[in-house]
Amino acid sequence: MNKLFASVLIAAAVGLSAAAAQAMPFGSNQAQGSLVVPVAGGCGAGFHRGPYGGCVANLSRPPVVVVPGAVVVVPGGPCGGRGQHRVCNGVGACRMVCN
Repeated sequence: MNKLFASVLIAAAVGLSAAAAQAMPFGSNQAQGSLVVPVAGGCGAGFHRGPYGGCVANLSRPPVVVVPGAVVVVPGGPCGGRGQHRVCNGVGACRMVCN
């Protein structure tokens, strides 16, 4: 009787432990989108792969914005349409003046 009780107890323990183990889980009803799991280069949060394969910190610099300079067009040129000419002094220093 003791051997029968021990055998039933061992069989029950093995049966229950096999149901709890998930060495090969049952398939799910949902389709898997991709077999590839993205891991962000393996560097961790706040880092990315550099040009030579090492981990480089993501620096939080503000973006560089290049704005072209404003172009101001004066109608008629710098003298308002009156024309201009060059005036030179005795030592050779010249400048443009309006008519």
